[in-house]
Amino acid sequence: MSTETVLVVGSGQSGFQAAASLRDKGFAGRVVLIGDEPGVPYQRPPLSKAYLAGSAGAEQLVLRPEDYFAEKDIELVRGRVAAIDRDAAKVRLEDGTELGYDHVVLATGARNRALPVPGADLEGVLMLRTREDADRLRTSLEAAGDVVVIGGGFIGLEFASHAGRPVTVVEAQDRLLARVASPEISEFFADHHRAAGHTLLLGAGVTALHGSGRVESVELSDGRRLPADLVVVAVGVLPETTLAEAAGLEVRNGVVVDEHLRTEDPKIFAIGDCACFPCVQAGAATRLESVQNAVDQARSVAAAIAGEPARYDSLPWFWTDQTGAKLQIAGILDAADRTVVTGDRSAGKFSVLSFRDDVLIAVESVNRAPDHIAARRLFAAEPHPAYADLEASSFDLKAHLKSRTAA
Repeated sequence: MSTETVLVVGSGQSGFQAAASLRDKGFAGRVVLIGDEPGVPYQRPPLSKAYLAGSAGAEQLVLRPEDYFAEKDIELVRGRVAAIDRDAAKVRLEDGTELGYDHVVLATGARNRALPVPGADLEGVLMLRTREDADRLRTSLEAAGDVVVIGGGFIGLEFASHAGRPVTVVEAQDRLLARVASPEISEFFADHHRAAGHTLLLGAGVTALHGSGRVESVELSDGRRLPADLVVVAVGVLPETTLAEAAGLEVRNGVVVDEHLRTEDPKIFAIGDCACFPCVQAGAATRLESVQNAVDQARSVAAAIAGEPARYDSLPWFWTDQTGAKLQIAGILDAADRTVVTGDRSAGKFSVLSFRDDVLIAVESVNRAPDHIAARRLFAAEPHPAYADLEASSFDLKAHLKSRTAA
């Protein structure tokens, strides 16, 4: 029976999965899951969707009930880790408690990027990261008149989609979802949000928020002022690396890890939103913010600790629900130099195939789940489909998959 102790720091999706997967892999040592939020671990994606809209309750967010952790002998410690003493192989909590370890899994996630303008601390200026944030937003929405969302990425647009009223979205880039989606997808969702009654201000910077104690307006870089008594700031996140930095671990756009998700300290791993890892699909060190990445990395690390180490090479995939349209993305879009659109854009059911050097690197599917499933299966095998091969299949992913499977 193992006498080793694994401390998982962070009880979000990746932290929970790491603890659960250790037991699934037969690890018999001590597993301690440390989190700084009350209650049991819960899902974050619904916070900007069903939970915000009121169609899902707090109980539906829970990843596992309290008795699951007792049954699996996973210790839930509610507190914040203040420091890691690598020489002594101990962590110290803010309340002074010390815990020894054989392995540490850093699953510290990310924190919201602050809006660096005057007035960002006014009442009525909110962000969304935790269940508590979502509760505050739901309450504020009930009394709000003019709502302005700063940021046209996934979180900002999901909030707009589920706010239950028209809002104004201010985005500094010249298109929505500029960091994560192709121009074709950006254009579709811009049209979709406008049709839903939302106002989109693209290529617009924010210079200040104004109000006497409470926000009253948003000032743009061109001098315009938008009336607002609720402002939702959704300008991205930063990896939570404070603990790793203080412990002397290498940090560069996240906690730097190798292909096994191990830091320079062989006893310490990092996973999920806080980890910068060598991504096979991107061909470079990458940090991803997605449930898939959090879950798959957690499983990989649990396997390594249980004696089954393997290179992490899972295919990245992402999804979002907005104004009745579901977008699913398989692969990494970086440096795409050619795209093909299949399906019926006017009906809101289509896919965008992105290529680099005539090799398929990503597929974005709107309301076409079969395309997404086929893409993930195609990416799971080598070599990835070439442009000419897909062209011969009329860019029908399911048909191409069938032909490859039959070959």
